[in-house]
Amino acid sequence: MLVSSIDNTSREAELRTAIEHTGYYPDVVTVAVADAVAGEQIESFFVQHEPTFEHDEVRRHLTVLVLTPSRLVLVHTDEHGGDELLPEPYTSTSTESIRLGAITSVAVTRLTTSTVPARLAEANLAMSWGARARLDLEPARCGDPECE
Repeated sequence: MLVSSIDNTSREAELRTAIEHTGYYPDVVTVAVADAVAGEQIESFFVQHEPTFEHDEVRRHLTVLVLTPSRLVLVHTDEHGGDELLPEPYTSTSTESIRLGAITSVAVTRLTTSTVPARLAEANLAMSWGARARLDLEPARCGDPECE
């Protein structure tokens, strides 16, 4: 859902409504988006809810893109079943802010039907903003009591 409107208060409300419409942890996602946007003006946004099948369960993913005057903010939330670290189901949310001047290329692939008139069936957006280096640090854990 691509949205554009007149003032930031209205845009924030529209974004919250779009996030709530997915039904996917709206409070968790909204707080993460607000923290990442950090009060900057919202020019436009896109919300994509993507359920996936993992064995016999449905897992949900939600991606929110927010365009501000200076940045593209990416927020992605995944749903996880319980595991050794957290026994109950939980979410993980990653945010990334890309300075607009750092975006080096944008590619759009449009999938259209062969009917007349052609109907847009899907669009894919790919952007490049350089290499991404990441270091994940977490406590060393092993489920095997003989593990060293």
